[in-house]
Amino acid sequence: MAVLMASGSVRTQESTQDLAAGVRAQQSMQDLAVAAQNPIAAMYSLPFQNNIYGGVGPQHDATANVLNIQPVIPFTAGDWNIISRTVAPLIYLPSLSTGPSEITEQSLFSGSHFGLGDINQTFFFSPAKAAELIWGVGPSFNLPTATATPLGSAKFSMGPSAIALTTPKPWVIGTLARQLWSVKGPSNRPDVSQFLLQPFVNYNMEEGWHLSSSPIITANWLAPSNKWALPIGAGIGKIFRIGDQPINASLQAFDYVLSPTGGPRWAVRAYLVFLFPR
Repeated sequence: MAVLMASGSVRTQESTQDLAAGVRAQQSMQDLAVAAQNPIAAMYSLPFQNNIYGGVGPQHDATANVLNIQPVIPFTAGDWNIISRTVAPLIYLPSLSTGPSEITEQSLFSGSHFGLGDINQTFFFSPAKAAELIWGVGPSFNLPTATATPLGSAKFSMGPSAIALTTPKPWVIGTLARQLWSVKGPSNRPDVSQFLLQPFVNYNMEEGWHLSSSPIITANWLAPSNKWALPIGAGIGKIFRIGDQPINASLQAFDYVLSPTGGPRWAVRAYLVFLFPR
């Protein structure tokens, strides 16, 4: 009887330990999900965001593709976090029968093109000990790095950027805003005055699954008409591990309620983020 009681006690203890380990693992996954969905979290990450734009061009029958490589590097200085966010776009623009026309922030010309677009660099200054409201502000710069004329503005542009979010579990809710104006570049290229707004909503579930919506809304203030690109949509994602490497993957689809002339009718965004918690 003593042996049986001891054996049962060991099994109960092991079961309790397994349950506690499972709870800790689930909590760790939830914390990682919140950090992964916070654009100004003090965590190194390497996101790859691929955007397929359908229905572009005068006949709305072409498809473009933009792969954004977006390394995030955080620094800490006293009571502040400084978050460096870089966006390096690899762009494919299809051949069109007529031009020019517009797709989001890029111009389309006749003939297909593939190459590097203008690189955007933003620095966010955020309190290291933010409470319920997490926020950050800082400068943003567009560098004229495009490898072909249709892939960029040829202008050096700059302006302010700001972000605010809150994380009441299981939600992560916030918005990012940016305004850019051209300050230098060839006089024969159009000036830049571009606004970007990205609201984001995430609902986190068990085992790393999450529902997400993060449409990228843009406005070209200098366009004579059809200034806005307004997509509406959502998708699903999951945080998982390959070995010790945490990864966040998601897929979202959007329909454009408003679109610039020659711009997309729909878009599909695939997101793969390699996370490096500190």
